[in-house]
Amino acid sequence: MALSKQRPDDQPMKICADIQQLRTQLARWRSAGEQIALVPTMGNLHAGHLSLIETARAQADRVIVSVFVNPSQFGPGEDLDAYPRTPADDQAKLSTAGADLLYLPTQQAIYPFGVKAMTRVTVPALSALLCGASRPGHFDGVTSVVCRLFNIVQPDSAVFGQKDYQQLLLIQRMVTDLHLPIRILSAPIVRADDGLALSSRNQYLSDAERAQAPALYAALQQAGRDIVGGRGDFAALEAEGAARLLAAGMRPDYFAVRQAADLAPPRAGGESLVVLAAAYCGPARLIDNIVLKN
Repeated sequence: MALSKQRPDDQPMKICADIQQLRTQLARWRSAGEQIALVPTMGNLHAGHLSLIETARAQADRVIVSVFVNPSQFGPGEDLDAYPRTPADDQAKLSTAGADLLYLPTQQAIYPFGVKAMTRVTVPALSALLCGASRPGHFDGVTSVVCRLFNIVQPDSAVFGQKDYQQLLLIQRMVTDLHLPIRILSAPIVRADDGLALSSRNQYLSDAERAQAPALYAALQQAGRDIVGGRGDFAALEAEGAARLLAAGMRPDYFAVRQAADLAPPRAGGESLVVLAAAYCGPARLIDNIVLKN
């Protein structure tokens, strides 16, 4: 994937796990007047992640990518142990993509008092909706780890993908509420040729399940066309979307039409809308969304 520009000094990508070592390098770049962007990830990188680096590179002089499989955002029985980890491949992809530094924090560095005793950062209301209702505590884990990464790196900007739309809103709300001097940038969803949003969990799919999975995006597109065409019976549209997923052999978690700004139910007044869905396809829980601009 071509990037807008390469590492400014054409030096090899740096790799560090130590916070002090990281901050020493960041201080050098800041003293040279360089802007720093952070791309937080859990690794097992694909083209969607690399697009975040491209967005970051267009906005900053230095791009830091963190790889940390965060235990606090996985609930009981979820796939923490099975979550795909590909460190050598990640490192090669990041170096080619033009990342300046790969930060590999240990769990001890992120949670010095342990996960159970960690200080939690919670964004009320937003964290309880949709994915938050299905995965209690998940978003507390996300905001808690992202806030820590922000404090460690202190970037000028950070990039998140639009596929995790609810997560993006939560991070934006947290940064605003805590007055963090960080610009939150979003990058468009990267899709396979058949429309499936790229995700590390897609590799859980069998060949037959992979053939079913594009039905998620197709159902969202149909709902979007109906809304743009003038339909306002949102409850019926949600039911129809869930029925399409069932008919495709998937198990819907939710199919929802919400206001794009805050995920509240649609109101009269012409706000932009987002259609969001989550569904199980075999063992994989897939999420996707489309934003309908006014």
